[in-house]
Amino acid sequence: MNLKRFWRQLPFFVWLVALWMLLWGQFTPLAFLSGVVVAVVVTRVFRLPPVELSGRVNLWWGLVFVVTFLGALVRGSLTVAWQIVNPFRYPGTAVIAVPLRTDDDLIMTHVGVTASLIPGSLILEADRERRILYLHVVGVDSATDLEMQRASVLRWERRIVMAVGSRAQVEAVRAA
Repeated sequence: MNLKRFWRQLPFFVWLVALWMLLWGQFTPLAFLSGVVVAVVVTRVFRLPPVELSGRVNLWWGLVFVVTFLGALVRGSLTVAWQIVNPFRYPGTAVIAVPLRTDDDLIMTHVGVTASLIPGSLILEADRERRILYLHVVGVDSATDLEMQRASVLRWERRIVMAVGSRAQVEAVRAA
């Protein structure tokens, strides 16, 4: 195996071992060793194309992402809860398309997962070729609300790219 490829794939290998230990709920040497065995089998049997990481992590933007994500979780939960118990207003729903600015599968996945985890929106489909995420959103009453939802997803894309995107992706997001 190519040494450079090994170092690029090491974070995913470590993630598989950590995931194995989390699934079993045990952080023991035996769970670690069995996780290593499972990770080796998974990476050897299921030959997926290697995921190219940017090799760049910006801790400041990572912190910005985490803090704003936690705030969005709380705000989204409270908003959806209010929409459920408010007897005077039925929350409108819509399906929107959000074209992303970056051309990277990993970034697209991160944006989709982030948007789905925040209460009030759910990814219905990801068009990989055209880089479009289709979301079902709750609580929209006007075209302005739809544009605010699209802008919100694009802000998540920006935060993720600023935290872990390549330099070219950062420049593309800044230029947009």
